[in-house]
Amino acid sequence: MTGTTHYQVQKSRRARFMEEWRQRRRTGVVKASEIRLHETSRRMRSGVYMGAEGGAPTRTLDGLVHEIDPGVISTIHRHSWDATMFIVAGSGWTEVDGVRHRWKPWDALHLPAWAWHRHGNEGMKTARFMSFSSEPVVESLGLAVLEQGGDEPVERLPTRPQPAELEGDDPYARRARRLAEGLGEKGRIHTPYDDIELRATPRGTRTAFLIDQSIGNRTSGLTQVMIQFAPGLAQTMHRHPGEAWLYVVEGHGHSYIDRELTAGREYEWGPGDLIVVDHFLWHQHFNDDPDRTARLVRVHMFASMLDTMRALVDPLELFEEDPDSLASAPDVSGFDWSPDERPS
Repeated sequence: MTGTTHYQVQKSRRARFMEEWRQRRRTGVVKASEIRLHETSRRMRSGVYMGAEGGAPTRTLDGLVHEIDPGVISTIHRHSWDATMFIVAGSGWTEVDGVRHRWKPWDALHLPAWAWHRHGNEGMKTARFMSFSSEPVVESLGLAVLEQGGDEPVERLPTRPQPAELEGDDPYARRARRLAEGLGEKGRIHTPYDDIELRATPRGTRTAFLIDQSIGNRTSGLTQVMIQFAPGLAQTMHRHPGEAWLYVVEGHGHSYIDRELTAGREYEWGPGDLIVVDHFLWHQHFNDDPDRTARLVRVHMFASMLDTMRALVDPLELFEEDPDSLASAPDVSGFDWSPDERPS
């Protein structure tokens, strides 16, 4: 027995959680130079941009960088959360449940929950990729499990949880069929960058999905978008709940991120940096190079988390754009973009 009412216990617990969270959360730019890579038992080096293991706990996403040397094949593992990959440099492959997907720079991959996966470098130089996962959300529900497979062939390892398929019209049978239908669909794993089509947006950029349900991925809500900023131009000012991060692939610029529309903080960024936008802060990203395109990959969990929040707080508006910024956004539909020059 606690000796106090449930009201007092809950109130105290919530207050402690919020006090700790406000002290530890981060907004701004995580510089690539700050990231320390560590040797791991998976025969890869890994470093943490955002996540508990890097001293920067989050609520929906984590963000790590990994390196694998030429000729090396990692061990195999799986986990109860899903993740996405963005290839930064090098060439190699990732096996997902025994199916091999070859990749090169700027490709993207989805690693479904409970799928056994490993990576191999078949190139002549070190391969580098980013990973973004839903582990913090799954951990908050008490469902985070990490399982090692070592070098065991995938056919000898346990399969993914198998859905029950039951007949009948009772609630239990209907639930089993509904869940089985969702698990039974195989989603897209690999998005080669050569396959995407960038399109101009009303917000002054051109974009394309790398990972998203609209292009066939079946994620827990994770999405990746390639965003390109024309020389000297910016995206419009906006804000939303949840964590949104942008990995800088190429270019130099700065971002405005603060609670107010004006007179707030600005953060400079360059290649390899991660722009971290905390929840419900006004933000706008600027390409400071007058001659070259800036290329960033935006990652968030909105497809599931934000929809749930919308339902819970309706009719509150959870996405806002500054009307003045939107009205003055440059029209880039006819802009002569410089060609993509991916690392060899």
